[in-house]
Amino acid sequence: MGTDNAIETFELTRRFGNFTAVDHVTFTIAQGEVFGFLGVNGAGKSTTIRMLTGILLPSSGHATVAGYQVVTQREMVRRRIGYMSQRFSLYHDMTVEENLSFYGGVYGMSPIEMSRSRDILYDRLGLGDIRYRLTKSLPLGWKQRTSLACAIQHNPNIIFLDEPTAGVDPVNRRTFWNLIYELSDSGVTVFVTTHYMDEAEYCGRISIMHAGRILAMGSPTELKESTGMESIEGVFVAHIRNING
Repeated sequence: MGTDNAIETFELTRRFGNFTAVDHVTFTIAQGEVFGFLGVNGAGKSTTIRMLTGILLPSSGHATVAGYQVVTQREMVRRRIGYMSQRFSLYHDMTVEENLSFYGGVYGMSPIEMSRSRDILYDRLGLGDIRYRLTKSLPLGWKQRTSLACAIQHNPNIIFLDEPTAGVDPVNRRTFWNLIYELSDSGVTVFVTTHYMDEAEYCGRISIMHAGRILAMGSPTELKESTGMESIEGVFVAHIRNING
């Protein structure tokens, strides 16, 4: 595999005993692209992300992230990515600023680097007024922003967002997607998983995943035109009906 793309996978597979969670998945993601993995819970989206971030080892197949092999160069991959997990991995008995400091240390940032990054993020994400509040006291939308800040404070080239808007109200979901666009405009590659059909419209390209397999891939417009559907929900239903006969 080459290194022109931000992410490349070939026949990426993960099994848990006799169960295949991700089944021979192949795709490429260009630098600066907003790429969406669309599917219901249990489709294999989160397992794919965990392999690409080095948390899980593939059972077979291979992948590169930022030009590095996810199996043999996991530490190099981790230094170049940001990861926002599905459950917002924040320490609830710590303040917003303490969480940022902790994760900054995890990413190997110096105190000066963390201070500069925090000032930018407080302004960019509107976190300045809540910097000293315990995260357990924050509404879900603010926890979401804090988790994003923790994931991007080291200026990663690629960011993985696993169901980042799950349970968040529509207004905060839209605000969050505006932040995603800002990241993409600055050259950051964004890989996002979602089960919200309308959110797929916000991505440059999407992959429809079901039972560990990719059923279709393309821009929202391409997928709607290829199926004759007017919405991504219609596209999704059409592909599920097709595999079920």
